[in-house]
Amino acid sequence: MKSQIQIKLFAGLQAFCPSAAEHFEIDPGMTVRDVLTDIQVPAEKARLIFVNGIKADLDTRLKGGERVGIFPPVGGG
Repeated sequence: MKSQIQIKLFAGLQAFCPSAAEHFEIDPGMTVRDVLTDIQVPAEKARLIFVNGIKADLDTRLKGGERVGIFPPVGGG
């Protein structure tokens, strides 16, 4: 049975944002890495990951109902 999450991509990752980002369907138990694969974001472009406002990683499992925020690496000089 499918569940939904909310995806928010920041900075240069916004181009990958799916049209259904507010109600993105997942299978419960999927990881953040699985979601990135589904929306075609290379894992190395996900530098900071937050699930419900708490720092997470690519292997964090999702059950549905979460808010997932993903930031790319920050460049600077």
